[in-house]
Amino acid sequence: MGMTMTEKILARAAGKPRVEAGDNVWVNVDVLMTHDVCGPPTIGIFKEKFGAQARVWDPNRVVIIPDHYIFTADPKARRNIETLREFAREQGIRFFYDVGTERYKGVCHVALPEEGHTRPGEVLLGTDSHTCTAGAFGEFATGIGNTDAAFVLGTGRLWLKVPPTMRFLFEGNLPPYLMAKDLILQIIGDIGVDGATYRAMEFAGDAISQLGHIAASHHPLAQVEERMTLCNMVIEAGGKNGIIAPDEVIFEYVRQRAAQGGTQQEFEPVYNDPDARFLSEHRYDVSRLEPLVAKPHSPENRATVGEVEGTRLVRAYIGSCTGGKLTDFVAAAKVLRGKQVRIATFIVPATTEILQGLDTIRVDGQTLREVFEAAGCIIGPPSCGACLGGPLDTLGRLNEPLVCISSTNRNFPGRMGHPEAQVYLASPLTVAASAVRGVITDPREEMG
Repeated sequence: MGMTMTEKILARAAGKPRVEAGDNVWVNVDVLMTHDVCGPPTIGIFKEKFGAQARVWDPNRVVIIPDHYIFTADPKARRNIETLREFAREQGIRFFYDVGTERYKGVCHVALPEEGHTRPGEVLLGTDSHTCTAGAFGEFATGIGNTDAAFVLGTGRLWLKVPPTMRFLFEGNLPPYLMAKDLILQIIGDIGVDGATYRAMEFAGDAISQLGHIAASHHPLAQVEERMTLCNMVIEAGGKNGIIAPDEVIFEYVRQRAAQGGTQQEFEPVYNDPDARFLSEHRYDVSRLEPLVAKPHSPENRATVGEVEGTRLVRAYIGSCTGGKLTDFVAAAKVLRGKQVRIATFIVPATTEILQGLDTIRVDGQTLREVFEAAGCIIGPPSCGACLGGPLDTLGRLNEPLVCISSTNRNFPGRMGHPEAQVYLASPLTVAASAVRGVITDPREEMG
């Protein structure tokens, strides 16, 4: 019996000729990432268990990216950054992207690939549930807790259970009004927030290569970014990891970013064996899918836009690791060009590179920034922003029980701030169309 991509990666990392779903194995970790929320407690556990003078297993394989509570006066948040700085200096960690410096990047899940830390066939672990985003590059990427991360810091290894793979096939011609966010909301609505618990979610089919079509003529990395969105939200279905078979699009991106970021350039991709066994297969004809939202207060609370169209809104938010990439902003700009928003609308780039792209990428002759400013949007600094709520002075945070439509990934009570706020999750197209009318709106009505 053959192996899936996930099984092959874990077998290689474990030094075994083969593994299968359900096996427990020690794996060697290629990259460990942490940030300002989970980094300090991870460091504390590491020093407690390994000793105050302990050294990390490999300072060139540890990546520290402050991104969550950055642009705030909150003293505890600022102390977290200082803890990371002290640890990076002490350990000689090369890949520390410190805030307030030229190295600052923004959201870890987008910064990791930008800086060349995501490579096909590798194992990437991070102290954040959305680390699964990197599965878009054909690697095993998953979030772990602080204790596990502390163990990896000291040993470079972790005990993992090999997950079975659920396969999702997207076939047909992708309509211009659908984005990766719609596809993953469709899946989560079908299987629920626990439907893929401790399972790998593999995405395949002809429509995968069509992702990013709405922005492809403006942004050459649109397809890559949309794959990231798809893998990003597997955790919202309980998934252990998401994965997409790497192709030349991915190879070219990884080689360029590794050379640019000064990281390892060698990698060895893996693919499913012809007789690989999947736990289940789910097929979708994308031409028959509709723009979707996830209603409050769960990502599985799916509805077509038509079912909730006209719902009054107070806030719109386009940002985060899920919806704050250049492809997302190009899509939004195509809707907002020449129009005015009727509600407070926040544009929050995921990284500094994406922020720069607002001034270089054009839609119908205008830069993205010009489109957004003319439409009346508020542009924020690159970070996780209000996606996780954050301190009260976080830009865009829902400090009152507002009704918001957002391109972020979760809409649990209190996720973006106030516990009584109502958050509808949607694609950037749907968020932008809704911002124009002040009510939930089908993007087809504003796309021309």
